[in-house]
Amino acid sequence: MNINIRNLNKAYGSEQILKNFNIEFSDDNINCIVGKSGCGKSTLLNIIAGLIDIQGGEINGAALSDISYIFQEDRLIEWLNVKENLELTLKKYFDSSILDAKIDEVLELVGIYDIKNKYPNELSGGMRQRINIARAFGKPSKIILMDEPFKSLDYKLKYTIIDEFKNLLNKEKRMVILVTHDLDEAIYFQGNIFVFSNKPVIIAGRFSSDLENCKEEILKII
Repeated sequence: MNINIRNLNKAYGSEQILKNFNIEFSDDNINCIVGKSGCGKSTLLNIIAGLIDIQGGEINGAALSDISYIFQEDRLIEWLNVKENLELTLKKYFDSSILDAKIDEVLELVGIYDIKNKYPNELSGGMRQRINIARAFGKPSKIILMDEPFKSLDYKLKYTIIDEFKNLLNKEKRMVILVTHDLDEAIYFQGNIFVFSNKPVIIAGRFSSDLENCKEEILKII
């Protein structure tokens, strides 16, 4: 089911972020949002997730129960080991009789089963982000929201984890909406790219094919 957003309005005091804003996200592709810092990308993501109230408009096709959110920071609890961090989230969705098996399954999925008894401070940034992804895929959601989740990773590790993420999506189809400041990252996902500009936000461009050759055009818009 696509997400349809119609006539959305959001302001912080006198600053209008979204005004009669319309957009549709496809459920059969990765939807990337790019644009300058502060243009409203994360605000829209947080509205879809139900974390921010709006002042008008409607969102159809999304329900809080259908959403997993991968934030910029991994939000792991340092005094809980990897398994316990996942338990904290996933116990809301799975009976205790199958919870352990589900945790093992998602850890295997992201290739970190062997670290399930380690604590966050023993892990690299890449390992911590894999846990973040495992937590999102562990939740029985139809939609994954991602707010610059690869921002803190070095170049090589970033693209290794992106490849792993794309492989996961081939196994478990989910709608993805990704906010990023990195155009190369958005192009690498080979999905839909929405270019945000100005405030109130406008969609200055949408690209969905031949993305590598559209790079210069997108950069001019940004």
